[in-house]
Amino acid sequence: MIVEQEIRQLIERTFDSEVLDLTNESYMHNVPEGSESHFKLTLVSNEFSGKRLVQRHQMIYGALTEQMQKIHALALHLYTTDEWAKRSNSAPLSPNCHGGGR
Repeated sequence: MIVEQEIRQLIERTFDSEVLDLTNESYMHNVPEGSESHFKLTLVSNEFSGKRLVQRHQMIYGALTEQMQKIHALALHLYTTDEWAKRSNSAPLSPNCHGGGR
């Protein structure tokens, strides 16, 4: 849980967020038990106002430069508070793993 904690702490320190949901989805993939390789981040922050999707992703990658080298995948769901409300306060479900025998 070290990588997950690092990611959460960096996001908390970097962004003023209304919602921060970080989920380790490694169990859904063909990786050893206890792995920290696949994560889903839902972040709601008005710091994303006026930013295109790629700019929002760049903001996250910039905050997590070191941690990105430790993981395989990071699904990002990044919204402003208005966008989040229009989505009925929910992010999309993650798809099932398509590789590695699962």
